[in-house]
Amino acid sequence: MVRTVQVAQRRRGVTVAATSVERVVRALDRRRPPRCPAGTLSVAFVGDREIARLHADFLDDASVTDVITFPGEPHPGEDFAGEICVNVDQARRAAREHGQSLAGELRLYLVHGWLHLAGLDDGTPRQTAAMRAAERKAVAALERGGLRLRVKE
Repeated sequence: MVRTVQVAQRRRGVTVAATSVERVVRALDRRRPPRCPAGTLSVAFVGDREIARLHADFLDDASVTDVITFPGEPHPGEDFAGEICVNVDQARRAAREHGQSLAGELRLYLVHGWLHLAGLDDGTPRQTAAMRAAERKAVAALERGGLRLRVKE
């Protein structure tokens, strides 16, 4: 599957190279199931304020979170897989807390969002365990392939 990946930089002060996002998404798309739906995928890098607003508007929870995904739907002529909104501010905090690079944490959030669009959930302990296992496998495969996000602060 050849997918169009649209990248929006909506968090000032941090830029994630669109080409690196596209390479990571394409590598995820080549993996065995689960599979993200076909079509254009939008990835937006946002901050705390925007993610809290999205969380409140669409999920009735005004708290800050790391990733929000919006599943797409098929359209005649061009399918839309969905949108992954990644919180750069939360990634920065978590990276410091876990001794991780910002780029590594952002990549994990991108993987997490992609897995949500592929049908995984993390609402129950069992689902969370399956999500974490899928994240570890995907991140390890990306690492083996040398696929990282390029981040400029």
